[in-house]
Amino acid sequence: MIKGLLRFIIAIIFILSGFVKAVDLVGFSFKMEEYFAPNVFDMPFLEKFALPLSVFVVVLELFLGFMLLVKLKLKFTLSALIALCIFFGFLTFYSAYFNVVTDCGCFGDAIKFTPWQSFIKDIVLLVGLIIVFILYRNDFKKTDAYSYSDKKESSNTLRYILLGVFSIVMILVGAHGIVHEPAIDFRDYKIGTDLKAEKAKINKNPSEYKTFYSLKNSKTGEILKVNQDDYIKETKYWAEDSPWKIEEGKNESVLVKEGYKSEIAKFKIEDPTGLDMTQEIINAPKAILVFSYHPQDISPELLKQIEGKVKAQKASVVYGVSTLPNTFKTIKNAMMDGTAIKTIARSNPFVLILQNGKIIDKQPAKDYLK
Repeated sequence: MIKGLLRFIIAIIFILSGFVKAVDLVGFSFKMEEYFAPNVFDMPFLEKFALPLSVFVVVLELFLGFMLLVKLKLKFTLSALIALCIFFGFLTFYSAYFNVVTDCGCFGDAIKFTPWQSFIKDIVLLVGLIIVFILYRNDFKKTDAYSYSDKKESSNTLRYILLGVFSIVMILVGAHGIVHEPAIDFRDYKIGTDLKAEKAKINKNPSEYKTFYSLKNSKTGEILKVNQDDYIKETKYWAEDSPWKIEEGKNESVLVKEGYKSEIAKFKIEDPTGLDMTQEIINAPKAILVFSYHPQDISPELLKQIEGKVKAQKASVVYGVSTLPNTFKTIKNAMMDGTAIKTIARSNPFVLILQNGKIIDKQPAKDYLK
């Protein structure tokens, strides 16, 4: 009873984790790119393989989770899941310890974990899997083919059929997210989101940070971490003859109060000169924005077609938003951080339509042109 319940819970966690990533495989591939970045594992040559690697990881998670659920090839399944947990545990520990990837994407955009929460989750799952492995160890001894009855063979056939059906459904879900948009949108930029209302919530309840200075005593060599308020109050730290000196490059900005969290906080669009145009866009009766996070990869013909169609819509505001100042040829260029664009756009290019700041439609450019 206990071992069955524990196996069921762990299997469901893996299936849910895999499902929310399968829904948005492109989004998960962006997270993989963060791990390959120079400031993390410094493997930029793998960035172009981020999507196929994401598919591989999600397939493993889903298949193994479902196999655990239906008790299919239990010894192999548990061994593989333990290995997977050790691998992810290493990644999440590295992220947490060095504070390089702030969200592992374990549950996609559905549930956000801090790096240390992700690591603890992996350790708990690993311990759970080891306990299940021990509890089921006697079942692994039933390897003699003659020990299986016709009923057992029939049961295994049914399990394989269920695995096949499950696989087909997950393939369709994943393919839809890659070719079009995620079938279920867990992001802050889902259709119906009011950007003005979100911006107001963020401004009303902002996160608060404090700077902590790293001070070194030039006489004793002692090092202290002092927050900005104490530094100002205590003249001994900054007086003219003070032995305490700020260590350059070692100051830290620490979150002291969590405000309203939303990816909309990163929605900031500027013209090529740096002028903030965000308010103009979210206050417009109708705004059409064409986003591109890799403008150099767009074919000139596709760019021409999409610009022609958005201009024909006669919206009050039409901008092409990318990471370069001269991407678009016949509509006004605007700029936005590439990572922020990726939180909005899952294809390159991508069309977002706002009505008084509210998202009323969003589509990959190829779908928009149909």
